[in-house]
Amino acid sequence: MADRTNGPTSRIWRDGRMVNWEDATIHVMSHVVHYGSSVFEGIRCYETPNGPAIFRLPDHIRRLVDSCKIYRMDIPHSAETLVQACVDTVAANEVRHCYLRPIVARTGEHMGVYPVGVPIETFVIAWMWGRYLGEDALTSGVDACVSSWRRPAPDTLPTLAKAGGNYLISQLSKMEARLDHYIEGIMLDAFGYVSEGSGENLFLVRDGVLITSPLASGILQGITRDSVIRIARDLGIEVREQLVPREMIYISDEAFFTGTAAEITPIKSVDRIPIGTGRPGPACRAIQDEFLGIATGKRPDPYGWLTMVPEAVAAGR
Repeated sequence: MADRTNGPTSRIWRDGRMVNWEDATIHVMSHVVHYGSSVFEGIRCYETPNGPAIFRLPDHIRRLVDSCKIYRMDIPHSAETLVQACVDTVAANEVRHCYLRPIVARTGEHMGVYPVGVPIETFVIAWMWGRYLGEDALTSGVDACVSSWRRPAPDTLPTLAKAGGNYLISQLSKMEARLDHYIEGIMLDAFGYVSEGSGENLFLVRDGVLITSPLASGILQGITRDSVIRIARDLGIEVREQLVPREMIYISDEAFFTGTAAEITPIKSVDRIPIGTGRPGPACRAIQDEFLGIATGKRPDPYGWLTMVPEAVAAGR
């Protein structure tokens, strides 16, 4: 199997067929190009001692289907078909690990917001991707800032859907942070409470309690977020989902981002105020070790989170 580090692969699943990378194209008049009408997922496939393993694949696909429902996109594939498509995409590209991007988009050649009669196409892409927030982010932590851009109010964009158009504000937050020499921005919600990063959920630790914002704060219902909550409770760490004032970040003992791309990334400062000691803390370390241990097959998987790519399939036999 190939061992690449970053960049494209060679085969993409397109509505039931494997096509070459260069053939997975859409027209410039596609509805998604003009109106952002797509939903997608980000899923990690990890290298394990027993071969490639996709982390929480059915849960990601369920959220993809939910996103389609929210945006009234009549996807023609079952959840089971999409799960198999992800397994097949890993196998077809002969990779040990990768980042999977299933995406459902309104395409065709159409002008106008109303999507009546617009075709819906589904793709599964395998992308070689390292550490999202930097190669040493998981060990050293990152510097973040509170963004001037806020997450949408609850009666505007549906933030429970992982939709392409929702990420325009994430782009603004990320660019603002980078221009000011931070790695990531933290957005507040419409009421001024802490929401999430541009592409990650956020956790704080205060007096041994793990705290995270509720779904009502305009966050995405993260799969990694859910994994962290379950791992933390099994480690004996109290978890609270509650409204988080901005200043609570500054006085927290620990803070970290979670997400499929970011995994478990410690935050060492926010707005140039050190978080705790300015180094990754014990709760983050314990959760990170357990999470990555399960994902990479180095520790038992008591939750049944790994979907193995069968050896015969992975070898292309």
